[in-house]
Amino acid sequence: MTFEKITIEASINADVKKVWDYYTNPTHIVNWNFAHPSWCCPKAENDMRIGGRYCARMEAKDGSFGFDFEAIYSELVMGEKFTYGMPDDRQVSVSFNDNNGSTDITIVFDAENENPIQMQKGGWESILDNFKSYTENN
Repeated sequence: MTFEKITIEASINADVKKVWDYYTNPTHIVNWNFAHPSWCCPKAENDMRIGGRYCARMEAKDGSFGFDFEAIYSELVMGEKFTYGMPDDRQVSVSFNDNNGSTDITIVFDAENENPIQMQKGGWESILDNFKSYTENN
């Protein structure tokens, strides 16, 4: 199956070491991994190794809906980039690049076929915006 690729980017005002830690450490993931303030991420697990599993619980704060976002790592260069695959065969690649003390993050993900591309891009961008805000303010 072929998926359309979507790219989102952000520049985080923090060094690569901090940005990598905040993006991959479950202690931090639960604080930023949601697209809207009415949602939360009550639990995250991250086994960062090739074949390791990532799982983050995402749910509405009112309990009306929730799901587990799961993936398996297929590529990993610690502190620089990783790629993981989701159960529906979609892929996500995330890279972290030093930019004179700040960090540029680029995320390329395969779109799913149920929702419009702009809606998917907007959701992932909102999560990345939450990450940027959390990382820069903590």
